[in-house]
Amino acid sequence: MPFFHRQLTQRTRLYTEMVNAGAAIHGGTERHLRFNPEEHPIALQLGGSEPDRLAHAARLGQQWGYDEINLNCGCPSERVQRGAFGACLMAEPQLVADCVKAMVDVVDVPVTVKHRIGIDREESYAFVRDFVGTVADAGCRVFIVHARNAWLKGLSPKENREIPPLRYELVYQLKRDFPRLIIALNGGVTTDAQIAEHLQHVDGVMLGREAYHHPWMMTAWDERFLGGEPHALSPDEVEAAMVDYMAREAVDNGTPWPAIARHMLGLHHGRRGARLWRQVWSDHKRKPLPAAEVAAQARTHLVDERAGAAASLIQI
Repeated sequence: MPFFHRQLTQRTRLYTEMVNAGAAIHGGTERHLRFNPEEHPIALQLGGSEPDRLAHAARLGQQWGYDEINLNCGCPSERVQRGAFGACLMAEPQLVADCVKAMVDVVDVPVTVKHRIGIDREESYAFVRDFVGTVADAGCRVFIVHARNAWLKGLSPKENREIPPLRYELVYQLKRDFPRLIIALNGGVTTDAQIAEHLQHVDGVMLGREAYHHPWMMTAWDERFLGGEPHALSPDEVEAAMVDYMAREAVDNGTPWPAIARHMLGLHHGRRGARLWRQVWSDHKRKPLPAAEVAAQARTHLVDERAGAAASLIQI
């Protein structure tokens, strides 16, 4: 939910969930590509392996206003593999290069690639080095590297985020070997201190689930890493902004508030009463109620921070 995360950071680049290129073209383009102007800078993450189809989807992404088109070559799920895209594409670097070239030829925004350091038991640095070199020759200048192998058989997507060992040094080596490329690191990063350490070696750091589940950590990033102003809103003010957004979305697009609220359940993490607050927002029986009424009921469970409750900041 980029709109929610944009309430927490103004300068961090946000990425959509992976959108199948075919779905973006034929499965309801507006439903898949619509976003709010406040969400910039934002990247459209595409899945696919057919150059022509990806080019069509990338062109649509640019027309809808995205600041970047990102090709996912890192997802290990079997469903994605059956579609012949995601991490399995790393075994076909020339095909990935063809896909990138097809997109680069039709858009003016950057085309980037997210990938792993290897697949299955292939652990040589040469594998990921050659992959990056081949794809860079097609016009990609930004690589977001999840510092784990993707095991395509025998592990669930969750296990693939935890069991293959992290090898950050391989990502650092990519930056040394390709100094003119932008190399961003992903995988296993949970604190601002870790972000700062990685930025000594690479150009950027991507956080996924950690930022999703503990979103308040994002409020420090503009000032600490991106030269921006300190975050000004309290968690309560962010929640109020989201309730207003839910009301607008219901009127303008018919979006039910639970589809939005489920993405902000980590907002009050660490605050007394947060568990009960989440339960109210997650209660399916409340779906018929207006979002503002649900918010009022949820708020009764939160202890006022000024009264000594634990702050909902991530402590580093």
